[in-house]
Amino acid sequence: MSRGPGIGNAAVLRTQLAGVLVRPGRLVMTGLAVVVAAFVVFGTVMAQQITERTALDRFSGTPAATSLIVTADAGGDAPAITDAQIKAVRAVSGVAEAAARTEIGVSLADVSRHYLNLQGDPGTGRLSRVQVVAGSYPDGPREVAVNRQASQQFEIEPGDRVGMLFPAGEDGGTKTVTVTVTAVVQANSDRGTTGYAPAATINSLGGTKGYPQLDIRAEPGVSVRALSERLSPVLQRAAGAAVEFTPGDTVRAMEAKNAAKQYADIFQLIAMFLAIAVVAATLVSTSTFRIVFAQRLGQLALLRTIGAQRGQLVRALAVEGALVGLASGTAGVLLALGAGHAAPVIAGAAGQTLQAPGVPVPAALAVVLGAVLVTLGAVLTPALSAAGVSPLQALRSAGTVSGERGIGLIRLGSGLFLAAAALLLVGLILIDMPEPGNANYDASASLMGTVASGALAFLALIALGPLLVRLVLAAVRLPLRRLGPTGTLAVGGVGGTPRRAAAVSVVVALGVTLVSGTLVGVASLQGWADRGLALTAPADFDLRDSDGLGADVVRRTKALPQLANVIDYRMTDVSIGGSDVSATDLDLAALPTSRQLYTDTGKLSDLGPGRVIVNARLAQLLGVTAGDSFTITTPTKGTIRETVAATLPTEAPLHADLIATPADLEKIGASSRPTGILANAAEGGQTARNAAARAIEKTVGPNTDAQLSILAEERDNSSADLEVAATSALGLLGLTVLIAVVGVGTTTGLTVLERTRESGLLRALGLSRSRLRFMIGIEAGLYGVLGGVLGLALGVPYAWLTVRVLNLGAPLLLPVGQLLAVFAGLVGITALAGLLPARRAARVSPVAALGTAE
Repeated sequence: MSRGPGIGNAAVLRTQLAGVLVRPGRLVMTGLAVVVAAFVVFGTVMAQQITERTALDRFSGTPAATSLIVTADAGGDAPAITDAQIKAVRAVSGVAEAAARTEIGVSLADVSRHYLNLQGDPGTGRLSRVQVVAGSYPDGPREVAVNRQASQQFEIEPGDRVGMLFPAGEDGGTKTVTVTVTAVVQANSDRGTTGYAPAATINSLGGTKGYPQLDIRAEPGVSVRALSERLSPVLQRAAGAAVEFTPGDTVRAMEAKNAAKQYADIFQLIAMFLAIAVVAATLVSTSTFRIVFAQRLGQLALLRTIGAQRGQLVRALAVEGALVGLASGTAGVLLALGAGHAAPVIAGAAGQTLQAPGVPVPAALAVVLGAVLVTLGAVLTPALSAAGVSPLQALRSAGTVSGERGIGLIRLGSGLFLAAAALLLVGLILIDMPEPGNANYDASASLMGTVASGALAFLALIALGPLLVRLVLAAVRLPLRRLGPTGTLAVGGVGGTPRRAAAVSVVVALGVTLVSGTLVGVASLQGWADRGLALTAPADFDLRDSDGLGADVVRRTKALPQLANVIDYRMTDVSIGGSDVSATDLDLAALPTSRQLYTDTGKLSDLGPGRVIVNARLAQLLGVTAGDSFTITTPTKGTIRETVAATLPTEAPLHADLIATPADLEKIGASSRPTGILANAAEGGQTARNAAARAIEKTVGPNTDAQLSILAEERDNSSADLEVAATSALGLLGLTVLIAVVGVGTTTGLTVLERTRESGLLRALGLSRSRLRFMIGIEAGLYGVLGGVLGLALGVPYAWLTVRVLNLGAPLLLPVGQLLAVFAGLVGITALAGLLPARRAARVSPVAALGTAE
């Protein structure tokens, strides 16, 4: 076949762009994944600005109106800034307001665990850091306000009288001062349970003189430098201390830097997830461009016939991709900008306070440019493939290139090589692994190897995707046959284009791999954390007295209705192998958290007369395992021979080295008086826990050396930290799943357009609209099945490998319920993603569909 004399680049480009404008819906679907990615990336920029500005507003200890901060360090016993000096400062021309700052830590009387940090604040004016929520701010000599956290934790309300222990004398003694709580306040700079009062009141309560800091607000028009020059002679003349002047803006800038710093690591982690989301968007865009170009092979063939060169077509298609990226990136940025500025308004309506972000133009331009580059990268491979088809071949097989079933020997060999390399890395990592819990092991290299192996495995999945898709479809074909011809047609529709199915399923698999891996990793780390807490926080409360608890205290504590699982125990020190170790008779069988414990050798249930449990340190010191014997030296009964029932891999509960039966502990020489009591609150929740703690304190009484530790707080903090980390990670990984679902919807929509005549033929043969919609919905859901199976096959093993590489001794757990929920939810969501294209296909009449050109 002869070609024409040639065609200009401009003419080719105009032809392609005209084709795009004829069907703008395809342009929208092609760039939808990039819109989502751009929205997410620029939305993160907005979120970072909101977070940092809100953090500065909430946690800044310097009010925005502060012009100058004066600090003084007198040294020795001399006061820093006295009341007389503050009076002189307020009289200086240009000073609009001055607020003294001071701080002291106190405990609530009779309840040593209740700590309160008292801070000086005027309570009114622009230099105040607090806002009254309930009551009125203190204005009397023995009045204080408390923040919400203290009010809730200590159950203090305005009007309550509370005893506070203030330092007294140089011998470390204390004095009790009864104060009246007049208000509950909220403050930006709160850190834990905090009380507030004017600085003079706090100094009076604590018996101290002088203030370490003075905040000053200048009158309008007075510069910080001029104010410093006026104040310097006043303070330096009267104070025997080194006085330092710092502009308020400088301090707030430092606070802003610190506020941003505490979130730097978080946003670095987010950036990693965003990179994964961008990769997913690139894969989706590549797949959709391939489909769109395959549907236009007839047009491309005609251009080749009349003289267009391959390079001209590639450039024209690349320009088209760049325009898609420009439009998609701009749309994503504008949507994110609107969402970022709407967030504070929505939060305000919900009773929360968020600071509004700015308009970061450089970041917006960078995101749009990135979107253009991403689409250019995504369009090149499909453009080269579409433009490289000969005119005759394209005219004969237009629209069928994407349906080719083979992957070629080069792609097959590359995929097998990548898979082998990934397995080799895993083998090398496992060979190098030490015993769990080895503190000298550096996991950095192995973690990098795990990431590299996972990347190779994913690349192998991309290369071998069409073959793996066939295997999964063969497995699901049998159950789907029960749906009749609809199920068979759906499997055939997806399996008829395995490359396309693989391209979409790989993106879904990426999201499932990350989500399932996170769930498995979190479950394993939670199991590890639970084991650790079973050692450090075996119960909600630990009431302990080194001299022993009285029998009456033990009896009355066990009778408290606010408590459950009350267990008394004894502890004593003994000599083993020339080393002093601690031994206890804690009843593990009665301790609910003991089910979280596991042994290195032996079984916990083997504990009995003459048989003890030892921790890892003692086992290593003596060189013993389960079944071995060793000698204990007692101060009164000489030596006692004990057999090891079990060894623990780490610590033992209560930080004991040895656990024995009560009879054996008496032989060792323990006192008959219990050393302590472990107990749980009878009901859940902070209110029930507070009530239980007060009941214990009331039972013990104030005149005792017994100390009550709230171990549940440590458990709550640990669980909360892991829960926040898991929720944040899953939320960020959900972005990848979102883009994958967009890819499924886009692919299904383009496939419906491509198979319009096929849909018409099925309708003409008697397939109802509802069955046609159902069939297309099953096809979309099959992408979720394919991606879910492939993602779980990668995510679970690599999550286990990562947990093992961390070498924490964490159990390898499989949260089956959560994984099944993720799989089922993903299949349902992808099926719903095909709902709109299915409705569009069902609305076309058979006659019109059969008359439509491909």
